[in-house]
Amino acid sequence: MRMRACLLAAMLAAAPALAYHDHHEGGPIPQEILQRPVTLRTGIGAMHEKVSTSSAEAQAFYDQGLAYLHSFVWIEAARSFYEALRIDHSLGMAYLGLADAYVGMQDIGAAHQMCDDAKALDAHMSESERGWLAIRTAEVNFAGNIADGELYAAYRNAISDAIRANPHDPWLWVQRGLADERSPFTHGQAGGVDTLAFYKTALAYDPGNLAALHYMVHTSEDLGRIQDALAESAVYLRLAPAIPHAHHMRGHELMRLGRTEEAVQEFVKTDELEEAYYRSEKIPAQYDWHHAHNLQLLATCYELLGQMKAAEPLLREAYALPATTEFLAYNRKLWPEFLIDRGRYAEGLDAAHELAQSPWPMARLAGHTLAGEALLGLNKPDDAQAELALAEHEAEALPADTVASLPYPAALRAALLLRSGQMQEGDKLYVDVEQTAVSMPGPDAWVAAVFTLESIARTARDANDWDLARFTAEQMIQHDPEYAGGHFALGLVAEHGGESQGSRPMFARAGELWNHADPGLPELAVIRSKLAGSGAAARNR
Repeated sequence: MRMRACLLAAMLAAAPALAYHDHHEGGPIPQEILQRPVTLRTGIGAMHEKVSTSSAEAQAFYDQGLAYLHSFVWIEAARSFYEALRIDHSLGMAYLGLADAYVGMQDIGAAHQMCDDAKALDAHMSESERGWLAIRTAEVNFAGNIADGELYAAYRNAISDAIRANPHDPWLWVQRGLADERSPFTHGQAGGVDTLAFYKTALAYDPGNLAALHYMVHTSEDLGRIQDALAESAVYLRLAPAIPHAHHMRGHELMRLGRTEEAVQEFVKTDELEEAYYRSEKIPAQYDWHHAHNLQLLATCYELLGQMKAAEPLLREAYALPATTEFLAYNRKLWPEFLIDRGRYAEGLDAAHELAQSPWPMARLAGHTLAGEALLGLNKPDDAQAELALAEHEAEALPADTVASLPYPAALRAALLLRSGQMQEGDKLYVDVEQTAVSMPGPDAWVAAVFTLESIARTARDANDWDLARFTAEQMIQHDPEYAGGHFALGLVAEHGGESQGSRPMFARAGELWNHADPGLPELAVIRSKLAGSGAAARNR
């Protein structure tokens, strides 16, 4: 399995092993919210799966639950399925929809209960619906222990049995694609070539199947087919304009193609839709996993544009939101990273220390590593070494392939090696970190790699390791040619090497790409100074 899938599965699967045993008492989202009455909505995508009910209204709410479920709007999916059950108490498929929604919310205890409730209604189910009961039960069992190969095989076999019985059912082919990801928690976000084929099969049987289309966008993205993903995301957005995630997905692809200002518009639209939803439904933002995620990608786009004043409050807001899963807890790292990258080491140290108190090991690993980097910025290498030891202790409790997918704690170890004069060892470790970072697909990993490379380039320059600084700057430009920071970094390397004429176009290009940056951005001041100096030198020759 590719590292992206391993990493995402490990992050999303960690929470159920640590919490959420009784969905009526301790689930991540209060039942009062999940069971609130809901109305039928428009603009969310038209989905349909015929289920055993004589009520057209119950069918409509079931279909609405599907639309929300397959756009990761877990709360509204649950409300819609519960509404269907209020209308038709014997609709077992609504319980199975709830089980899927609870898996999305990482409340495995509740998902088990929903499967049990559905099983009690199997006399009201059709034969094909009993096939879904077998699939969902096997999936939830697997979700409780994704390391169990036998449980995974049982899940896959249940889908295969159902496809043999109903080979033209598009929803079974969607489920087959999801199952190929080797984790119930990735929900279409860690697919490959095979999963793409399954979604295309689903669309052949049902051209309007928005679930298959949505997951195709993610899969194309993971395969590096960004132009395909952009086209697919446009269709997804056209069919579901009221879904925040549809705008967010469009933002993914625009960001990857260097169309950052357009990506900002989509992430802002996502935020506007979410904020309006929280106000109208009186639902706290902390219960929507998507909110912090969108704020973080919006903030990183502002960082790419050099608009730090716009990025800062968004990162601070996302950091302040309670994290209910390992994925959300780990991504809180973006706030201390931002502070450290901007040279605000004391603030970064405080935020990193808070992150290191997380109940999740991946977040603690990031927290200790970033605390060490902040301490190096404060010229406290002994304290940084102590944080490295703590980070390495956290790494021991995580799967080796997960740790290998992260820049933590290897980046801190490499920085300490450079500081101690062990350039060869530090360079080798840093190059490994860079190669892993740029190889990871997906929008979060892609933009994270930009700032990982930038941090390494800065560290290399500070350590007078100009060979590493050049290599890393070139990697930055190759990874994202539209990011000004790469051209700026290479300009600094060229100038240090006496290539004054070679540095000028680099600085000029960086200035062009940062044309909408904060006027007081320190890098811009350096660029202006360098260009003025090289221009004067040329005139004096």
